[in-house]
Amino acid sequence: MRILFRIIPLCMLLLGFVACDDEDEAKVETLEVTPANLNGTWQLVEWNGESLAEGTYCYITFVRRDKTFQMYQKFDSMYARFFSGTFEIEKDDDLGYIVSGKYDYSLGGRWNNSYVVTDLLPSGSMIWTVKDDMGDVSKYVRCDGVPSDIVEETEVDTGN
Repeated sequence: MRILFRIIPLCMLLLGFVACDDEDEAKVETLEVTPANLNGTWQLVEWNGESLAEGTYCYITFVRRDKTFQMYQKFDSMYARFFSGTFEIEKDDDLGYIVSGKYDYSLGGRWNNSYVVTDLLPSGSMIWTVKDDMGDVSKYVRCDGVPSDIVEETEVDTGN
């Protein structure tokens, strides 16, 4: 019986150690959404949890120095298109970082949506969610640049 009274506290102590979870291991380090951390070229790889259809693409290059962007896309049109403009980042206490922008040239005006940027990872991916439609989610990954054939296709189709 004495041995039982020694084993029970020992088992409780061991269970206490096993039950403890190291929370630091579960946390994924994310970057602050700043022009410096967005700087470079990003490719849209998923929209609403699905890969893009064959033949569609969207590349966006952010330039931190003057907060400008260049976008090459064949996503919402049958023709490749090029857009450029400026972007801004604001911090919302409830939502986090919000990216919005304004187009240059004939389009003029603001982007149709503002985007809540989350999960900006050092490994080179981020999630954009439409601020007014939390069901509209896009995943971007960092890439080396816009492929030259896409740049050429856009120039031919836009007459530049």
